[in-house]
Amino acid sequence: MQKIQVGFLVSYDYELLKNAIPPVYDASDTIFLAIDKSRKTWNGSDIHIDASFFEWVKEFDIKNKIQIYEDNFFVEGLSTMECEIRERKLLADQMGIGNWLIQLDADEYFFDFKKFTTQLQSYNHFLTSKKHVQICCFKINLYKNVNSGVLYVDLFDKFMVATNIPNYKIGRHGKCRSIYVDAIALHDCLSREREDLIKKLDNWGHNEEIDKESFMQKWDAVNETNYQDFEGFFYLDPMDWKTLKFMNGNSLDEVLNNFKNDSSMKISNWFLMKKNIGQWFKFLFK
Repeated sequence: MQKIQVGFLVSYDYELLKNAIPPVYDASDTIFLAIDKSRKTWNGSDIHIDASFFEWVKEFDIKNKIQIYEDNFFVEGLSTMECEIRERKLLADQMGIGNWLIQLDADEYFFDFKKFTTQLQSYNHFLTSKKHVQICCFKINLYKNVNSGVLYVDLFDKFMVATNIPNYKIGRHGKCRSIYVDAIALHDCLSREREDLIKKLDNWGHNEEIDKESFMQKWDAVNETNYQDFEGFFYLDPMDWKTLKFMNGNSLDEVLNNFKNDSSMKISNWFLMKKNIGQWFKFLFK
C-alpha cells in the first residue's frame, strides 16, 4: 500500500486546521479528520464546530483527499490521555495499516512536508516489517503572541510524527525505536488568546499533570520587553523549556516565513547521526 496517510484530531481548536492542512495537502494521499460524533472533548466538555468549517474543507479539498471520520472518542471513566490514545488507535485503523500513519495536531505547521515525505519513503521497508518504529521530526514551540511578533522556546523539541504500527502508549509516543529526520514544524501550542489557552489546558491529554495557576501566572507576566528576565516555561517540568527567544512578524504567515529563512533553523547531520545510532543500539536486541 505504502501511502502517505495524514490524520488530524479535530476538537475545540479546529479553526487552526486552516493553517495546518494546506502545508501537507499536496504531498498526502489521504487526509483524515477525526471528530467526536457527540462533539465532546476528552474530558467530556461540549464543543461546537461551526458549519462554516466544513464548507471551508469542501471548498479547499479540490483533489478529494479529505475524509471526515466521526466516532465516539470520549468514554466516561477514562482519563483524557486514555481517551487520546484510544482515538489515535481508532483513527489509525481508518487510515489503513500498511501505510505510513502520520498523525498531526491542528496546531502543527510543517516547514516542508514534501521533503519529509521523501525522507519517509526511504524507510518503506519498515511497512512490511514486524519491527515497530516511529519517525521523529523537530518542532519549534510558540509560547506567546506579543507586540510585533511571537515568543518561542529556545530549543528544538522532538515529536513523533509517523509510525508503521500504531501501538501508541503516551499520546503519539509508541515507546519503540525512533528514527530522526531533518524536518521541522512550527508548533502553535501556547501562543493563543488567553481564553483559548485555558480551554486547551483544561481539555488536552496532559490536563491532570499541569499546575495551571502557576503556569498562567508566568504566561501572563511575560512580554516582549521582559522575557529575558524569566526562565522555566514548560507546562510540566518548567526547566525543560529554560529560555525564550523572539521572532518578529505581524501574521502567522509572516512568522512562519521568517522561521523558514532563519539560518539557525537547521538540524545538523552530526546530531541526527548520534541520535539514530543511539536508537539503533538501544533497540538492537529488543
